Amino acid sequence: MGENDHCPECGGELPADAPQGLCPQCLMKLGLATGGQASEPGAADVTSNDRSRSKPAAGFSPPEPAELAKQFPQLEIIELLGQGGMGAVYKARQKQLDRLIALKILPPEVGEDTAFAERFTREARSMAMLSHPRIVTVHDFGQTEAGLYYFIMEFVDGTDLRHVIKAGELSPDEALLIVPQICEALHFAHEEGIVHRDIKPENVLLDKKGRVKIADFGLARLLDRPSAVYTLTHPAQRMGTPHYMAPEQIEHPHEVDHRADIYSLGVVFYEMLTGELPIGRFAPPSQKVRVDVRLDQVVLHTLEKEPERRYQHVSEIKTDVEAISSGGEPAPLPARATSQRAKSPGTLFGLAIREHLKIVAIVRIAWGILGIVIAVTVFALVAGTGIATGDSTATAILLASGGAIALFPLVLSVPDVIAGVGLLKRRRWARILALIMGVLDLPLVPIGTATGIYTIYVLMREETAELFAPALAEKEGEPDTGRFEKNEESGPSQEI
Repeated sequence: MGENDHCPECGGELPADAPQGLCPQCLMKLGLATGGQASEPGAADVTSNDRSRSKPAAGFSPPEPAELAKQFPQLEIIELLGQGGMGAVYKARQKQLDRLIALKILPPEVGEDTAFAERFTREARSMAMLSHPRIVTVHDFGQTEAGLYYFIMEFVDGTDLRHVIKAGELSPDEALLIVPQICEALHFAHEEGIVHRDIKPENVLLDKKGRVKIADFGLARLLDRPSAVYTLTHPAQRMGTPHYMAPEQIEHPHEVDHRADIYSLGVVFYEMLTGELPIGRFAPPSQKVRVDVRLDQVVLHTLEKEPERRYQHVSEIKTDVEAISSGGEPAPLPARATSQRAKSPGTLFGLAIREHLKIVAIVRIAWGILGIVIAVTVFALVAGTGIATGDSTATAILLASGGAIALFPLVLSVPDVIAGVGLLKRRRWARILALIMGVLDLPLVPIGTATGIYTIYVLMREETAELFAPALAEKEGEPDTGRFEKNEESGPSQEI
């Protein structure tokens, strides 16, 4: 076996898919032994080493370096590093600057939609504005004369977290050094109003000094397409990688905010500690492997199904992880989160509370419409009888009688419709009105009694009350803009 097949640090045999330079084990020992301290921006020749990407999009075959070089005369295309659903990445050199860079090209089919060019420019500019030592820098972007969209990014000479996890040599202590660095990158992006949407081991890069760089910020959103014409995968697939996606990315894709990244980070954290994904009814990390039991609280808190029950900021995760690393205790969780985890939080009969709330709203609207129909029918029958007699006195009496009889179900039904619509919009007054209507339903045996009990039971639960908290109700009542709000001092938000 040749000299290049052995690690220059330990002399051990390199795996077939090992990154250039050191083997994953030595890379971690060398870099993480320093505590993963960041260098000054630009101190390392570093991006995107996409060697372990997912399967390429159907029909997308990356061109050979020599063929691609014709479209990039300013670059020396050295080799193809990797390919996947988001395109292909090449190692290249900028001739004039004599600098190694990573060239990412997007699949040609994205250009089939005329609206993509404008969105690409807008989102790429936002990506290029993310200047942070923990985030892969975008140097340039554009479209070639042949119509190929591309990014020129800093080159990370190292590996990605997927290779390190597969090597099986990642210790809990090393994981505790990586997670805070990921948090730093995400915290910076979230402060800028930018959500990654696709945090996974492949997008967590490590250079030869063990420093973390997050790649592909914004690509998940940029390449998400409402039209099947230029969808890379199945038209119904949500942006993100399924096992790492937060539940709301699948169930409510238009309600996604920065807390989706927190969930994805939790999945990565769990996988780093256990070597497994938290799928189905998963055990806490300390029950799978020998790790500090205090990490269970941190990991499980990031993996809460309901966004409002997770950590609300990645800085909180960083603080807790660093506290555990230094022998301290993580901050206590809110009492509601602790108690809720013990009783399968946010669900009722296996269905999320917000889904039960929608059912209650629909029941109230349906019940109200039924009452209105009954009122109109009664009035029509009584008034029609009077009109049929041809007697003006009888007609007047029956019209008045019909109106009086119809008024009772009408008065009870219109508020039901109003309450149901208000519940769908998460109006706090609607919860009170719906509770009153539920109580009035109780004497109407048997259907009214059943709907009344169900309405009262759902609306009186603590989890339901939390959904009507002022901040949350206001946020979820607004039309989705694909953004999350920042504080007033930080100016307008911008998500890519």
